[in-house]
Amino acid sequence: MAKGVVTAYALWAVGGPLGLHHLYLGRDSHALLWLLTLGGFGVGWAREIFRIPEYVGEANREAAGQNRRHHAARPPPVSLARFVGQVCVGIYFGTVALIGLNSLSFFYVMVLPLCVGAGVHLVSCAGHETSNLQKTLTACLITSPIFYGSTLSPLPISLAASVTAAQHRRFKRPHPSGTPPDPLAARLYRLGLAWLAFSAPLGYCVFHNTTATLYYLSDCVAALLDALWFLPWLRDVLEFFLLLPYRILCAVTGGGGAEDSWRKVLEILLREHSQREKEALKVLSVSEDASIEDITRSYRELVKVWHPDHNPNRMLEAQQMFIKIQEAYETLLRRHNIFRKK
Repeated sequence: MAKGVVTAYALWAVGGPLGLHHLYLGRDSHALLWLLTLGGFGVGWAREIFRIPEYVGEANREAAGQNRRHHAARPPPVSLARFVGQVCVGIYFGTVALIGLNSLSFFYVMVLPLCVGAGVHLVSCAGHETSNLQKTLTACLITSPIFYGSTLSPLPISLAASVTAAQHRRFKRPHPSGTPPDPLAARLYRLGLAWLAFSAPLGYCVFHNTTATLYYLSDCVAALLDALWFLPWLRDVLEFFLLLPYRILCAVTGGGGAEDSWRKVLEILLREHSQREKEALKVLSVSEDASIEDITRSYRELVKVWHPDHNPNRMLEAQQMFIKIQEAYETLLRRHNIFRKK
């Protein structure tokens, strides 16, 4: 079935950065490249406004078995745009690897060069051209140890891989005459697997950082709640403001479950941090109304007794107790600092 220029332009306009027009024209490698880079970072997608008719003509000739340039003995001409794309996408893949995979063993020796090489080779396979994957990856593996541990290493690795890919560029072999194209479902399945392989490490990194941010915010709230055990009347005031968004939501939606759930969370937090204060008082052996001078005096005495250098025969126990004393002192000191600000 012949491809239409109007359809290709419509897909380019609607889902061009996701490679829909390339998928329509059977250019799966180009579609994957656009999917992972959002249309070549937008620049490649904009350039294609003048190249859509050429792509459609190539697809129709390929379907009719008339595209004979693949049989040419000469390699395809050097393209500056393709070379720049190889370098940029190689750096992009390397940066994603640095963000999401840098905790893996042999990262700078194996993982990073393979990721950069995959990005460079993906650009090499866009359209009707390709390159030697083995030699491209070999160039990455040789270059990577020279820049071991450097955050800028994707740049020289990508340059070396792009030069190697350009030296071994060639046309793709044409499909045998009469061979039906792969089903759309199979092509989408392969593209989906490639997208998952690329996005999974990055998604994990984003989730991990989001979780760390939420933990940081919860610690800030917990530090504020530390004062509520000694200032009980502030508990209701703070709880009122924390529950205010949920009360508004319940008033709009007519529900009441969110407030009850959030109230239970607050009760757990308050109970947890009140218990922390009590444990700190117990560790330092002081009363609830102890002054800062009493707490400091008890802390200094216990530090002398439980310092690891003074307990060589029970070093592990002394270290654990020493840490508990430090944490207890910091907890009670923070509470007294809040009192002074009040």
